[in-house]
Amino acid sequence: MNENTKITLHTGDPEYDKNFWNLARGTGGYEGSLAMCTDRATGGYPLPAVAQNKFSEALNKESLFRRIGTTMNALNNGYRIFAKDCEDIAMWVPEGGAIPIYEGIEDFTEHRLESYKLAAFVKLDEDFIHDVSFNMEKYLIERLAMNFSKGEENGFINGTSNAEPTGILAETGGADIGVTTTALTFDDITKLFFSVKPEYRTNGSWMMNDETALYLRSLKDNDSNFLWRGSTDTLMGKPVIISNEMPSISTGAKAVAFGDFSYYWVVNRKLISVRTLKEKFALHDQIGYLAFEFVDGRLIRSEAIKVIQISE
Repeated sequence: MNENTKITLHTGDPEYDKNFWNLARGTGGYEGSLAMCTDRATGGYPLPAVAQNKFSEALNKESLFRRIGTTMNALNNGYRIFAKDCEDIAMWVPEGGAIPIYEGIEDFTEHRLESYKLAAFVKLDEDFIHDVSFNMEKYLIERLAMNFSKGEENGFINGTSNAEPTGILAETGGADIGVTTTALTFDDITKLFFSVKPEYRTNGSWMMNDETALYLRSLKDNDSNFLWRGSTDTLMGKPVIISNEMPSISTGAKAVAFGDFSYYWVVNRKLISVRTLKEKFALHDQIGYLAFEFVDGRLIRSEAIKVIQISE
């Protein structure tokens, strides 16, 4: 049984659950009972199993890329994932004809997983913590999920793979450039749509920030009719996802993305761990909570999402 499995089992112990939340409320003397689960990289303790599951549910709802991408767990070291890169085909075969069978090992690209650390911080007044009517577990889980989701959204869009995941806009490993233009027009939007293969358009979505969406929404034809008609929730029949982590229209920016975001994989590498910081905020009658997640993220097929890049 590997270390991660042992820790996961131990965090499901009701005694661990009780001791964890006692420590989180600022009651000392429980560190020893939690010690075997200490995350050596952070000095924190994993959330109890029940809270861990609640946190995962909250984060999956809150985090944009966990909603539109593909999420998986790889909690052991040395993980690699293999992604199929070729297109499977079916062929008509005449009676008695040779059936095309080939060795497909080269159809797969190997991706070595990294483990990038994301930290989130929450403070609570001791009056709340010791109020028996205050659901501390629920509050902390929801706040941490919200904070982590913001960090993830930035990393999964703009990450460079240097101490952070590889975002969809990364120069290396990011989405393909479908259209290059000096001034964004609605024709460029149409070109981007058709630059994406039909198989990725089927479940395709647009992604842009509020400023870009407002600009596109204001474009008119020669008869002063708006080019983007109907609901702001869809464009050319496909959902529009607003993320203000996407760059605005400027030279060099990749302002609009379109494609199938399920090909962006979010990989959980460790259980969420939390450090309770009591002494640091004691003068303010507060307790701080520093939480850590270890995660990787990358676009498995660069052609699945394409972007418009603004050139000089």
